[in-house]
Amino acid sequence: MRVSTLSYGAWVSFGNQLGVKDAAGILSACRDAGVNFFDNAEVYADGKAEEIMGAAIKQLGWKRGDLVISTKLFWGGSGPNDKGLSRKHIIEGTKASLKRLDMDYVDLIYCHRPDVNTPIEETVRAMNWVIDHGYAYYWGTSEWSAQQITEAWEVANRLDMVGPAMEQPEYNMFARNKVESEYAPLYKNYGIGLTTWSPLASGVLTGKYSKDHIPEGSRFALENYKNLANKSLVDETLNKVEGLKSIASELNVPLAQMAIAWVAKNPNVSSVITGATKEHQVIENMKSLEVIPKLTPEVMEKIENVIKTKPEPPRAYR
Repeated sequence: MRVSTLSYGAWVSFGNQLGVKDAAGILSACRDAGVNFFDNAEVYADGKAEEIMGAAIKQLGWKRGDLVISTKLFWGGSGPNDKGLSRKHIIEGTKASLKRLDMDYVDLIYCHRPDVNTPIEETVRAMNWVIDHGYAYYWGTSEWSAQQITEAWEVANRLDMVGPAMEQPEYNMFARNKVESEYAPLYKNYGIGLTTWSPLASGVLTGKYSKDHIPEGSRFALENYKNLANKSLVDETLNKVEGLKSIASELNVPLAQMAIAWVAKNPNVSSVITGATKEHQVIENMKSLEVIPKLTPEVMEKIENVIKTKPEPPRAYR
């Protein structure tokens, strides 16, 4: 199945910052730019994000087959069986998500985090039930370890079932180990694709933040993101951002576009999930596609010399 190089995710924005009318404008701007993949989760705005996305798509009157819609299961509510990856929650959570989205199926469904309390075999069997009943076409994982993904595939192969086709990890210039090192064997062994999130490191790589300045209306200005702001806006990181600004300036592009293009350039990344609360931000994000050819080996080396975050390769024993 084909997904657009850049996609749009409802995390933070839908339900927290945007209602149906504004969401429809955002989604429409994405489609105009060639986006076909839209990401969601049962936990986003306590389910409101799914409701808003479904209502906006219905309002726009789009053909369902032209879209790739995903949702993620793990945190479905406060009840003891409303969370995790048990057969009960996977099946009930899937049905609840589809009801909120007002759709018969999602194209992709993810296990939003690993569940240490549920055997992986139970999760694999439940996800295959969801697929077999037409509620989803593919299933995958988000922020699982390579070992857990491998175990899921081994279970699926043993039972002649469908294994996880995709993983959704955080990936940006400051978060690289999973994608570039830990998952390296998975691309060849299982052919998994990646739909990565947070290409701008929660906005840090836009260059708009400093220790003393958090723009009004930005993510870090939201009350429930203040802890993340305190962790992210440290001197070492902000100094690196200043160095990256210089490289972006040499390319005559905004830092945010360079950062998104850097993620999209990785051949193992299927789609980069972007976020936006305004239509003009969508348009700016989509221009990142034009920056990819500018990231020559020389430019990539310059970036590497500034960020110094390249993971150590796996140790080789002889």
